[in-house]
Amino acid sequence: MHDLVEFAVERALDLGAEYAEARFEEKQGTSIAMKNGVPEGLSLLSDRGIGIRVLVNGGMGFASTNVLTKESVAEAVERAVKLAKSASKLRKEPIKFSEEHFHQVKYEVKMKKDFRDVPPEEKLELLKKIEEEVMGTGIKVPMRYLAYSDQLWKKVFVNSEGAYVKSKIPRVSVMYNLVVFENGQMEQAPFIERAFSGGLELIEKDEPWERAKKEVGTLRKLIVEGKRPPEGKVDLVISPEVAGIAVHESVGHPYELDRIMGREAAQAGESFVKPDMLGERIGSEVVTVIDDPTIPNSWGFYLYDDEGVKARPRYLIRNGIITEFLMNREYAYKLGLNSNAAARAINYNREPIVRMANTYLAPGDYSFEELIEDIKLGVYMVSFNEWNIDDRRYQQRYIGREAYLIENGEIKHPVKRPILEITTRGLWTSVDAVGKEVEFYPGTCGKGEPGQGVPVWMGGAHARLRDIPLRRP
Repeated sequence: MHDLVEFAVERALDLGAEYAEARFEEKQGTSIAMKNGVPEGLSLLSDRGIGIRVLVNGGMGFASTNVLTKESVAEAVERAVKLAKSASKLRKEPIKFSEEHFHQVKYEVKMKKDFRDVPPEEKLELLKKIEEEVMGTGIKVPMRYLAYSDQLWKKVFVNSEGAYVKSKIPRVSVMYNLVVFENGQMEQAPFIERAFSGGLELIEKDEPWERAKKEVGTLRKLIVEGKRPPEGKVDLVISPEVAGIAVHESVGHPYELDRIMGREAAQAGESFVKPDMLGERIGSEVVTVIDDPTIPNSWGFYLYDDEGVKARPRYLIRNGIITEFLMNREYAYKLGLNSNAAARAINYNREPIVRMANTYLAPGDYSFEELIEDIKLGVYMVSFNEWNIDDRRYQQRYIGREAYLIENGEIKHPVKRPILEITTRGLWTSVDAVGKEVEFYPGTCGKGEPGQGVPVWMGGAHARLRDIPLRRP
């Protein structure tokens, strides 16, 4: 595909583009689903094509094709150039890209157990193992939805400024949705996923069947032993899972510079963050939030983004201070900065836009025992069933699934559905201690129009929030 993507760039320049890029993508994979012990079928994915983006007179155009011939690629280039010329006449301000240092590089994630060599029957056995372990608990689980998926992503990116990036990233995941019924009550673990960039060995090492078995036991215990949570101002310890959704929604999204500049307003909302807030305090000194695409085997892994810029950890908050936004080349230019490689596209037929990768609350100095030892009255929120946040990413709510009372420094009985309602600034300024250990949880982050759901990790360390308002259902 090297020749075709280079041809696309050269053709765009011949037609008057001052900048051009072409990105070939190919995805191949399988997915298997099982419901209540019955396999529901096997799906095969095979998709490939080329996306072309150009700048002409300050206007941007994008077009794509899945017909991989010179004729079809040339037609797509002509469409992109035509769109860019039309857009340039409508723009008050020309689009410009930040200057970057580009590389010619190849990289891939190796698989110890290549899922392409594993027959579907063996992949189905992973789901059967989860089914057997869950049913072997003797707990009533009347609804069990299990799914397996693997995909191999291949890309070739070329631009008119010397970039050449070829990559191969395998991604594998297992997901389950389990409903426990006991004493006329129901509790649910909604669509819990375990996902990695790498081979089948990562799922086997993670043992999702053990996690699922533990989950249904926890849900039953919550039904049988769960009590009402305390109400009013208490101390709260949040797990890496809860910290993960909080940093993703209240830090990651509002720090996307295209959202800050207003592009996302009619699609995914606005941001309370303004460009002049760089250097402003938003949290306590123990709060550091990082978005890092380069974490090995992470669900959101990449080493170069979809504009050919080399990736690195992005420190969105460092010791409570806003230090960096998520940027692509277009929006970095507006601030006179360099891109920090946050441009991602989910497929060849989507333009790269500003996205997160693996966003987490950085670890601190405390053991879990030290986090809870001096709490007289509080709650430990281990997981959540529901969250929501306003369009500006400031007012938010998290409803706990697995949660426990903390009393005089000890974990007591489960509590049902504690509700945390708080502002972003209130949340991060109330953190006074962060744990030592980091955990990650996968997700699919949605954004854009047409929509793009990209793989991400969310997580971090445990955190202790002091004197915060907690509500009951």
